[in-house]
Amino acid sequence: MNDVTLVGVDLGKYTFHLHGQDRSGHAVFRKKMTRKQLLTFFSNFPRCTIVMEACAGAHYMARRLSAFGHEAKLISPHYVKPFVKGNKNDFIDAEAICEAASRPSMRFVTPKSEVQQALSALHRVREALVKQRTATINQIHGFLLEFGISLPVGRDAIKRLPALIAEYSLPRPFVSVLERLHGHFKYLDQQVLEIEKELQIQLLQDERGQRLLTIPGVGPITASVLAAELGDARQFRCSRDFAASIGLVPRQYSTGGKSNLLGISKSV
Repeated sequence: MNDVTLVGVDLGKYTFHLHGQDRSGHAVFRKKMTRKQLLTFFSNFPRCTIVMEACAGAHYMARRLSAFGHEAKLISPHYVKPFVKGNKNDFIDAEAICEAASRPSMRFVTPKSEVQQALSALHRVREALVKQRTATINQIHGFLLEFGISLPVGRDAIKRLPALIAEYSLPRPFVSVLERLHGHFKYLDQQVLEIEKELQIQLLQDERGQRLLTIPGVGPITASVLAAELGDARQFRCSRDFAASIGLVPRQYSTGGKSNLLGISKSV
């Protein structure tokens, strides 16, 4: 196995498929392993480059394999898809990962640290809670309009909902529904506030987060997002590359020498 220089790993929940090749790109082995077998295998394997798709569990696995002395790289799945030959299966996917990683101009994803993943998880939970809170507010507004009651836009009116309900003669079952929605709104609002406080506490313990807060217009939420997604930023040549990585660039569809720029490539 000393001639293996590159190993592609198709990640799974319980089983993992490996494709190893030498410096010339010739296949040396194909293996199917469980998670425990995979870690044991690579802990005794000569140092090499291990490439995986940047999907669920990839950042954790990259940290574990790097601890064994290997060079762990992550690659975006849509960069791997063009290299899949014939019908799709797990071994072919692992081979396609090796093929994609062999391209000299290929772009890789920097593995995240545990702190970065924790910050990212907090933001995902906060985002979900904010969406649920907005949906609850809209539902309350919609129900009240059915009874001819129009509330001002914003959360402040919802916070005063019990006092507003007392001003109108509404059916008791409907009042019960509004009270239940109001309680759900208060729960979601409290959860969002607690997560924001936790993000601020983590920023106080992070030197990079403190530096980000000194930028005009950057608050705790933006600073913590940047700390989670940007990392040490050494993987980007310039700020334009980072903007492109999060989708803050026009989507381009150009042909025949004619440039056609559309909206941003994805929402952030």
